[in-house]
Amino acid sequence: MAKKNIAKNKLLRFRRKKSIRKKLFGTPDVPRISIYRSLKHIYAQAIDDTKGYTLVSASTLQPEFIAQKKEGIKPTDEAFLVGKIIAKACLEKNIKNVCFDRNGFYFHGRVKALADGARKGGLIF
Repeated sequence: MAKKNIAKNKLLRFRRKKSIRKKLFGTPDVPRISIYRSLKHIYAQAIDDTKGYTLVSASTLQPEFIAQKKEGIKPTDEAFLVGKIIAKACLEKNIKNVCFDRNGFYFHGRVKALADGARKGGLIF
């Protein structure tokens, strides 16, 4: 029973992802920030779709994040911090405007916290 629900949820997320990706395209001037949310970690990448390159990335596994992380921090606060880290990295590469690809995940919780952190860090969606 549980396997069927997991497969159904995955299928629904991929349908949402396909619908979102039809509308978004990253360029060198306005890259696409794609996120992935696992049960333990959250990842973000700034992607130039014209060449297929990842310009900047950030995650909860990076040493920069681990150095800033406090003990007992909530997952939404971790995502907010990852958003600030990717915003800082984008601004270092002179990237201010981005389009946000939530990758089929609902825009609440950790996904929203990452977006808020990126906005607070100086990115414009």
